[in-house]
Amino acid sequence: MSPLRERLESLGQTALLIFILTSAAFLSAITAMRIAIHGRETTMPNLVGKPIGEASRMLHSRGLVLRVADRVYSDVPMNVVVRQTPTSGQLMKVSQQAHVVLSLGQRQLEIPLLEGSSLRVSRIELLRAGLQVGEVSNVTMPDVPVDTVVLQTPRPGAGAATPRVDVLVSQGARDAAYVMPHMVGMSEADASHRLDAAGLKHKANYVTAPQWPHGSVIDQAPLAGARIGSFAPVELTIAN
Repeated sequence: MSPLRERLESLGQTALLIFILTSAAFLSAITAMRIAIHGRETTMPNLVGKPIGEASRMLHSRGLVLRVADRVYSDVPMNVVVRQTPTSGQLMKVSQQAHVVLSLGQRQLEIPLLEGSSLRVSRIELLRAGLQVGEVSNVTMPDVPVDTVVLQTPRPGAGAATPRVDVLVSQGARDAAYVMPHMVGMSEADASHRLDAAGLKHKANYVTAPQWPHGSVIDQAPLAGARIGSFAPVELTIAN
């Protein structure tokens, strides 16, 4: 074998050895980086339902930081976590922040006195107190003005967790009702007398109708047999 060929083979073996050592070093570095990266990750714990002190300790033990994002009224006690971001089970980087929403407890509202006031005034009073009218029921009460609140729930002054106040409202006396009589063919004078006797308001409209006797009722509204209230207007059409 010539000296040149021996030298080339020696250089090739040296290059192969350098490549193998370099590759091993590179893979070792990649493995070390992965171990280091995963070593700085942790799992987000479940904080919902935990008092803020306990939640903070749970995060601190994993290298995480607690931040209060908001506070809301709820049914759980004050300073208890009601929501969290990120959710439990997610991978977190060490020193990353976890945002929580804390409870302010139940909101105890002062209910104003509405009984004796009109429904309109009651709505305004409730809005001023940060409340609103809930269910509105009506009852016939002859001695109480229309649209007056006669009962409310919750009672005035009582603390309540709901912003809705249900009210019972008077609709006054029950309106008298009549059955509309048949008046077509009657004279205007007779029809007016009959309506006046029943306490019904009425007005006449005059039209030219040669085929009908002069001054007779040729149409009516409401029609005969209809149920009408005492304040409902009645219109008669009279042949002129």
